[in-house]
Amino acid sequence: MVIIMDEWLELKANFVKAIEESSDLEAIEAIRISAVGKKGSITGLMKGLGALDAEKRKEAGQLLNKIKTEVTAAIDSRKVELESTTLAAQLLKDRVDVTLPARPETTGSIHPITQTIDELTAIFCQMGFSVAEGPHIETDYYNFTALNIPPEHPARQEQDTFYLPPDDTGVPRVLRTHTSPVQIRTMEKIPPPIKIIVPGRTFRSDHDATHSPMFHQVEGLVIDKTSHMGHLKGCLIDFCRAFFGVDDLPVRFRPSYFPFTEPSAEVDIGCTREGGEFRIGKGEDWLEILGSGMVHPRVLAGCGIDPDEYQGFAFGMGIERIAMLKYGIPDLRPFYDSDIRWLKHYGFVPLDIPTVSKGINQ
Repeated sequence: MVIIMDEWLELKANFVKAIEESSDLEAIEAIRISAVGKKGSITGLMKGLGALDAEKRKEAGQLLNKIKTEVTAAIDSRKVELESTTLAAQLLKDRVDVTLPARPETTGSIHPITQTIDELTAIFCQMGFSVAEGPHIETDYYNFTALNIPPEHPARQEQDTFYLPPDDTGVPRVLRTHTSPVQIRTMEKIPPPIKIIVPGRTFRSDHDATHSPMFHQVEGLVIDKTSHMGHLKGCLIDFCRAFFGVDDLPVRFRPSYFPFTEPSAEVDIGCTREGGEFRIGKGEDWLEILGSGMVHPRVLAGCGIDPDEYQGFAFGMGIERIAMLKYGIPDLRPFYDSDIRWLKHYGFVPLDIPTVSKGINQ
């Protein structure tokens, strides 16, 4: 019996040594299971006490209980030490030096194109216009034919237009070259009176400092029984003066030609280049910014609108172009370069939404 008890004390010493040498909580848990777990060494010895006589069972039981208590205490003590060490290491790793200066914050900004769309939308909506949208991929009919553009027109050639494979029914498709197809779709779906603007992306096969294969346009359409050229001029003069922030901005209308309007006119605004500095306003020079005209009777008739009863006007302009003029941006290409430095310079404060009442020229 004495020999057996000596073996038990040696077993305890081995467990205590292993506990002291353990380096992490997983090792401690493994020792606990092997010592006092359901199938542990000490637990197994205690289950075998029943085979001893009463006197020896009492003596052996007291020793095993003492061994179990000491091993359990050693496990708990080492566990506390390791948890404390682990916590200290984590705190050191996550330590923040409060004496360091704050990290710089990066503030986003609104792209000039988005800002310009918001500005012109605010102006035209104040005039009673609503915003319409349409698909970027259009049929040849909506992009050209319905707008009275003849088959031999240069705009229908592949050097100017991105053609796509026909759809399943064989209908020719293109990337829209203007937002005018939305005007056609609107006239087909909504009976007059109509008063819409159509801002959106357009696509043409062109690329240089002032042209991009993808760019933005806004077009306007008014259809009713009374609109005439005087209303067109008043609408666009008010827009130009509000957008550029020049109350007495000179505006002139020059006769021109567009297949979908008759009569047609290009709109110029006054400017000066004195001293090598370009400035919008009074001056001896003029700068063309948009096209306009009265909607052609053939276009109205093709949309199911009686041209003898209804008439109206339309206009269109490049959003990048007017943004470049207003904000002094010399080159079109950086609009799409995703250069953060450029955007910080020309961008606008987020959530500062333009309105006519607050002013759009902040």
